[in-house]
Amino acid sequence: MRWRPADESDDCFGWIADERFARTSHALRVGGRVYLIDALLGGGVEERVRALGEPAAVLQLLDRHERDCAAWAALLGVPHVRAWQGLGGAPFEVLPVYDNRVWREVALWEPASATLVCADALGTSPYFRAPGERIGWHPLVRLRPPRSFGGVAPRRILVGHGEGPESADESFAQLLAHRRLAAAWAAAVRTSVRAASR
Repeated sequence: MRWRPADESDDCFGWIADERFARTSHALRVGGRVYLIDALLGGGVEERVRALGEPAAVLQLLDRHERDCAAWAALLGVPHVRAWQGLGGAPFEVLPVYDNRVWREVALWEPASATLVCADALGTSPYFRAPGERIGWHPLVRLRPPRSFGGVAPRRILVGHGEGPESADESFAQLLAHRRLAAAWAAAVRTSVRAASR
């Protein structure tokens, strides 16, 4: 898989698949150990993961979002944790997104670095964003955004589609205050139509 780097910092890096949906994976170091989140395989990534610290687990945040989590867990010799079923000791707080027959998703909150990690609830690729937004809800999540997000104030947001926004605190506050359903859905339709016509 071809990819490009994203969300680079001392304790984290991401990689974005060179594809229409801009699927993004992350390696995040917490307490000296590294957690892969919704990870895709990519050339050269394993070396970067091991250089970041000791691998601890591969976390999957969305039930239909397996990506290459099982393959990564086998490669690194660590557990593949389906976070909506529990974290198995991983040092995050779970923020429920949806828990029903068709959609089981959680987000992760890491309070020491004020990092919010999402799968599909939030994204920065054009499909997610209304005009003028740096980050947006998934078009279906805009109908009923998760209440659990109201209790956090992130300085950094890592998303499953696109690169995390700069000035995350300001972007997040605006997102919580305004759902902008019509504008966001129109943008999602335009993005889908453009992608289908390529």
